[in-house]
Amino acid sequence: YKMVKHNNMVPNAHFHKKWQQSSRGPLKVRVALDQASKKKSRRVKRAAKAAALAPAPLNKLRPAVHAQTQRYNAKVRLGRGFSIAELKAAGLTATYARTIGIAVDPRRQNKSEEAKQVNVDRLKAFLASIVVFDKKKSAAAVAEATQFKGALQPITKAAPAVELADVEVPDVSAFIQMRKARVETKIAGQRYALAERKKKE
Repeated sequence: YKMVKHNNMVPNAHFHKKWQQSSRGPLKVRVALDQASKKKSRRVKRAAKAAALAPAPLNKLRPAVHAQTQRYNAKVRLGRGFSIAELKAAGLTATYARTIGIAVDPRRQNKSEEAKQVNVDRLKAFLASIVVFDKKKSAAAVAEATQFKGALQPITKAAPAVELADVEVPDVSAFIQMRKARVETKIAGQRYALAERKKKE
């Protein structure tokens, strides 16, 4: 390399990477030449999985849980699975619940009755809305059924209510009062000095 002029960076570029097999071994250079084909294969796998599950929903029913730590525990999100106590309160067993598309988490423990009741209500609403087919006896009905592919009972956040009301303009402005008090405080010394001079005269 020819040395650069002025106070610039010394060139130290390496342009001798050997991608192919060599005496040093192949360099681990990751390329994404199969990106398009991988995208297609993932789509085909998803379609095959959906066809194998049909007419059962593509996603499982998840419980509503509170996020961890004091910072985020006000947030309600979808959890891993329903606890054994919640399933029992809804009249289900863990084995049967897994067969009808309900996620089960045997490690989860209920800490409050209110949160437990919310998930029991979710289970009961799900049981009231699903149709369980017998594949051997109702093959025609299974073939005609449509598969639900979205999230089951997603958590919806209620929009805050907006109330439009007339703004009352007060007769006395607090801002103007503060500005006047500021000016009075600023010139209080001058007024005091003027009063003292008048007394001497």
